[in-house]
Amino acid sequence: MMSAISPQRLVLAGIAIALYALLCAAIAYRLWRRRQQAVRDAAALSSAPVGVMSWLIVYASQTGNAEQLAWHTARMLHTAGVPARVMSLAQLQASELSSNERALFIASTYGEGDAPDSAALFARKLMSATLPLQHLHYGVLALGDRTYRHFCGFGRVLDQWLQAQGAQPLFERIDVDNNNAAALNQWQHHLSHVAGTSDLPDWQAPAYEPWRLAARELLNPGSSGGPCFHIELEPASGGALPHWQAGDLVQVQPPADPQRPREYSIASIPADGRVHLLVRQERHSDGSLGIASGWLTEHAVLGEPIHLRLRSHSNFHLADNTHRPLILIGNGTGLAGLRSHLKARAAVGQHRNWLIFGERTAAHDSYHRHELEAWRQQGVLQHIDLVFSRDPPSPVGDSKATRGDAPSGIAGLHVTKRLQSQREYVQDRLRTRADEVRAWFNDGAAIYVCGSLEGMAGGVEAALIDIIGSQAVEQLIESGRYRRDVY
Repeated sequence: MMSAISPQRLVLAGIAIALYALLCAAIAYRLWRRRQQAVRDAAALSSAPVGVMSWLIVYASQTGNAEQLAWHTARMLHTAGVPARVMSLAQLQASELSSNERALFIASTYGEGDAPDSAALFARKLMSATLPLQHLHYGVLALGDRTYRHFCGFGRVLDQWLQAQGAQPLFERIDVDNNNAAALNQWQHHLSHVAGTSDLPDWQAPAYEPWRLAARELLNPGSSGGPCFHIELEPASGGALPHWQAGDLVQVQPPADPQRPREYSIASIPADGRVHLLVRQERHSDGSLGIASGWLTEHAVLGEPIHLRLRSHSNFHLADNTHRPLILIGNGTGLAGLRSHLKARAAVGQHRNWLIFGERTAAHDSYHRHELEAWRQQGVLQHIDLVFSRDPPSPVGDSKATRGDAPSGIAGLHVTKRLQSQREYVQDRLRTRADEVRAWFNDGAAIYVCGSLEGMAGGVEAALIDIIGSQAVEQLIESGRYRRDVY
């Protein structure tokens, strides 16, 4: 017979529930205030005197950087008395482009020269058409990374397409390598000419602030892959945490190379009290460590200051997908971005979540295994598929494994039968679970992908096309139900 719950425990439970409700209400109010301020800012920027045409500021953003620069550009022009309207390339219609005379484009590149997800429809439909744009005067700021073969690829293609339609460039395209300050200053110089003034405010990104390295743990001792570390950071001042959302990034400024910050997906939410990162230690062929990863994982001493800044990654936020079922797919350190979303979902009671995650071996690479197991038992994760490409195939065929069968030790893990010579990756697991993927898609699920650009991201998209069709995948992208943070 179960014993009765004491009044004291009932009172404590009631207090806990009330405090949680107050926390949720405070977060919701803060987000509402931010949205209202964004609406007011947009209205102020878009207003223009009668007969005066606004400048179009159009961005194509994958990680949110181009969007931030677009708003910064618009505010600078607004300060100089030049009206401007900001919109994403996904919102830009052919009629609007044909009827405007002045536009500035800020375009990121996804992967090896492709358009960002949000700009894919524009690139596929409008940029394959011919438009009369002889009246349009424009400028292009192309964002990229020189380590990729097609540096600033989409910005270059966009510039070439605009010129092919007869549009007239105001100045040569500016290519930016990892937010290079000199290139951004060149953009500001051209904005001064656009605004007809030379005293625009300096181009200032948010300042780096000192944080303290509070914890560091090697997650995969003995792994055949590179060492992977769980890292925790807290403000050095000891003050309140700044706000961020699940899906956001941090930019770390390594002391050996302060001009080229490195970005990492945040693996925590503010309620955790610290910024968590999942960092793989990079080692070059000569044996030397990567500048940023080596600093974070080995050289920096616990308690030592780490200079960083938070960066919004709006394209990887939940946004309108908050109440949808969520399929989270990733590999390696990509678990970081997925973990933050699972934490956020757990905090608000959204339990229709399915994680598909890949690594090398269950014995060495089961990152945050106990946390995932707890979420599975609590119902936060309805399904979990852990795919270990270097492990031998499971003897269990296409079914739910028992605790003893599951190579990771997680109850309810799905495993599949494959040939001994085959390696299985997350995209292969998607195909194995095609019926469930279609069912979740039909239920309105959103799909979030985080991890390797090479191999995994393209493989996942190809698998989704095989399962639900290319048109359905395009619709997912256009509606914001397919979001990626890949690198």
